[in-house]
Amino acid sequence: MAGTLRRLAACLCACTAFLAAQPASAADTTVTYTPSAENFANPERGLYHHTGDCDKQVFDAAVLRNYRTQQGISLVMCVFYLAEFRSAPISQAALTHLQRQFDAARTAGVKVILRFAYTTSTDGADAPKDHVLAHLDQLAPVLNANSDVIHLMQAGFIGAWGEWYYTQNFGNAGVISATDWTNRKAVTDKILSVLPATRMVQLRTPKFKRTMYSASPLSPGDAYNGTTLARLGHHNDCFLASPDDFGTYENPSVEYPYLAAETTYLAMGGETCAPNPPRSSCPTATSELSSFHWTYLNTDYHTGVLDSWRAEGCMADVTRRLGYRFTLQTGTFPSAATRGGQLRASISLKNDGWAAPTNPRGAALVLRNTATGAYYWFTVEADPRRWHPGSTTTIYPAVTLPADMPTGIYTLLLVLPDNQLTSRPDYSIRFGNENVWEATTGFNNLRHTVTVS
Repeated sequence: MAGTLRRLAACLCACTAFLAAQPASAADTTVTYTPSAENFANPERGLYHHTGDCDKQVFDAAVLRNYRTQQGISLVMCVFYLAEFRSAPISQAALTHLQRQFDAARTAGVKVILRFAYTTSTDGADAPKDHVLAHLDQLAPVLNANSDVIHLMQAGFIGAWGEWYYTQNFGNAGVISATDWTNRKAVTDKILSVLPATRMVQLRTPKFKRTMYSASPLSPGDAYNGTTLARLGHHNDCFLASPDDFGTYENPSVEYPYLAAETTYLAMGGETCAPNPPRSSCPTATSELSSFHWTYLNTDYHTGVLDSWRAEGCMADVTRRLGYRFTLQTGTFPSAATRGGQLRASISLKNDGWAAPTNPRGAALVLRNTATGAYYWFTVEADPRRWHPGSTTTIYPAVTLPADMPTGIYTLLLVLPDNQLTSRPDYSIRFGNENVWEATTGFNNLRHTVTVS
């Protein structure tokens, strides 16, 4: 009897799952969507502008908005130098300036790649560990208050430009003792503790994470679980510049497969720093951008490398495919639904980019009355971070309509809003299709209407 009951239960579960994935009826309509080759801004991905020393320059919201609306760029780099505070607390004036920078980014509809450092000199005049930790305590309230416009944070703080090589306090020029490693890890752990858990931290080389934490890549089952390993990504600021990218790699035969696996679930980005053909030419560039799942790249440096990509013909592809690029394939929808009843649909989409989103983001099906403009928002069970490059994903919205929903004709729309900036259309994800994006709402029009009775 027990075995029979188990088999019946298994059958019931299977049938329920099957029905959830089915179209509502034989009268359903399938819509096929046309992909677009257009370059456009999407949040938390793509080319970024390096905006100068963020502690001295003043972000102009109008300029930042122009990056997004005219250039298709939604990211800016903020390297905030703390040179005058190596042995003193960060001043209130500096903290206020940092807040103004975040405010300008928010007004403009862009996000910030954030790094702190103490020096631009190869003398490595940074701050001792205890001062760095104290500064992070000071920065914690600002980071928490502005996590909505922080794309991610690079570890920084240590060494020239915050790149952890030339340093007076943490092991200079690659000569790193056990104590130095302990101190470097203490800084990294502190950054993770003060930065909201929804945001990732990037380390400058694979060796840093492999030495301080684990030599094994992040497993799929541990991705996005909020642990240290699931929040530590990578950046490469001398991409393609030499056989080892100017010291980025110590043992490529080991670090390449490690990095390829890690960056399936972790943020990867950076900049080029020197022409080095043929390695810096299009074939290797696009291969490694894809293999290591690059999300963002500096559009301002190095111009020699970027110009070579334009001349060779791959720059347009790089611009479109950095990060995610979701393209609707087909959608199957009912033509009618009943108040208080369930509306079922299926929507297939493909990620034509080189990476998936790295920050949490939801999805919702929206029904908008064609006569009144009133709309109803229904959360869909989906995690865009799991929509991997090159893969096709099908989601199956199954929503219960309110019993008091006005009768009428409703347009179906799909929205992938920012979790913290839900009401801001400039922070919603646009699909790479023709005639679906609504810039004023942040919705993607599914090109289908449903009659609700």
